[in-house]
Amino acid sequence: MKTWFVTGASRGIGREIVEQALARGDRVAATLRRPEQLDELVGKFGDRLWRRRLDVTDTGAIEDVVGAAFGELGRIDVVVSNAGSGVFGAAEDLSDAQVESVIAANLTGSIQLARRAVPHLRAQGGGVFVQLSSMGGHIAFPGFAIYHAAKWGVEGYFDAMAREIAPFGIATVLVAPGMVRTGFFDAAERVEPSAPYRGGSADSPALAVEEMPGSSSGVAHAVIEAALSGHPPLRLLLNSDGYEAVTEGVRRRLESLERQRESAYAADAEYAGR
Repeated sequence: MKTWFVTGASRGIGREIVEQALARGDRVAATLRRPEQLDELVGKFGDRLWRRRLDVTDTGAIEDVVGAAFGELGRIDVVVSNAGSGVFGAAEDLSDAQVESVIAANLTGSIQLARRAVPHLRAQGGGVFVQLSSMGGHIAFPGFAIYHAAKWGVEGYFDAMAREIAPFGIATVLVAPGMVRTGFFDAAERVEPSAPYRGGSADSPALAVEEMPGSSSGVAHAVIEAALSGHPPLRLLLNSDGYEAVTEGVRRRLESLERQRESAYAADAEYAGR
């Protein structure tokens, strides 16, 4: 039996990971803003489900809850950092509060969770840290700038951290799903475009949830399989749209960089024209 710690367990991918892990006979420490949303699972799985209230924008609460989970449950094999939020709109139109909120939930909260969980994972001799990223951590779309800023930050932070903690037997997995049919998009704030942006690229209609190719149950299953594989990949790219969009985006970026080889090398020389 494995033990999981999951943030953002109320819905979508996080809820699916909780349910699937419990169904396979594991224990789960589930954290969310409203623990009563898991009452049904408590009735079904009993004390194999440990619940705590947690808002990942509260660093003090992260420290308390992570400490309590490891203290009460002992070894935790897999930590899943899944909580997040979104605000969609032209970058200029977002309020300061919206910018700070998205960064806090998607980037700072993930960083602070890792910083509190890693010492426990190291002390127990290893484990797996799964960080939910996005195809939006590799490519970008108009109207999603602040979300992309957070997810590109997640990619950089955890890529570097993964190499720091690997010697302690801790594997890191950055999960990059495509568009997944969850409540995330319905819950995200949408900012009406100001006059200069109306009719522009940031003023496109929202994609209906039923049009999204990815399923939360499929993503959760892939995450669980990867985390328990023994040799999980650093990056786990999921869903057909995610695969196509990210591989095409990386290919185009590489082609652009390769065209700059001569000027890149030329910049090594001292500039003689000043």
